[in-house]
Amino acid sequence: MPPPNAALHRILVVDDEPDITALVAYHLAKAGYRVITATNGKDALQTAREERPDMVVLDLMLPDVSGYDVLAELRRRDETREIGILLLTARQKEVDRIRGLTLGADDYLLKPFSPAELVLRVGAILRRLRAPAVAAGGRLSAGPILLDRTAHRVTVNGAEVELTATEFKLLRTLIEREGRVQSRAQLLEEVWRAQPDVRTRTVDMHLQRLRRKLGSVGRWIETVRGAGYCFRRVEPQRRKST
Repeated sequence: MPPPNAALHRILVVDDEPDITALVAYHLAKAGYRVITATNGKDALQTAREERPDMVVLDLMLPDVSGYDVLAELRRRDETREIGILLLTARQKEVDRIRGLTLGADDYLLKPFSPAELVLRVGAILRRLRAPAVAAGGRLSAGPILLDRTAHRVTVNGAEVELTATEFKLLRTLIEREGRVQSRAQLLEEVWRAQPDVRTRTVDMHLQRLRRKLGSVGRWIETVRGAGYCFRRVEPQRRKST
């Protein structure tokens, strides 16, 4: 379901196949989005810088600059770093999906695809980007988690959780980048400042302890196999009525 203010969102569709571009653009426009298009990587980067879309639906196999390079460049530049990115591609191997997510894609959809599913995924990404963890002053909240950056204090459902300084930094980093996969190398750089004596296994061990301390919401720290970790809120399952 697209956001209620879909008309306020501009989507850039990047694909060198005219039929695919027309199909995606039609269904996104039908859902109320404003759509612009590009047929190659160079034009996509220029359009993204000039038009500042809220989101890019990006094919990986482009005729000039690869979709991976476009993705990496969008994430590298300050003016496009926060744009939502959905990869739409015929590449079905797990290694391709992992590479895309590691480079910073928000989601990955395979061709052939359901237009209805595409619209739903676009809406989900935009809602997540529009309403990430709420920050107020030195506080950061995500569901029942309240993180006070000034006091270095974390509570879950009002109960204080004792975290080490490193665990606190890990949780803060993941919540601030909610919905985006963070590789172990990224976490090492952000939390440990890539100290040479710190190994990637250290990240795993700290995150295991952090999950345990957070209790039931610890499962919101998702392991993305081969890519890293992602903070993603999991809605509780409703009990079936008997």
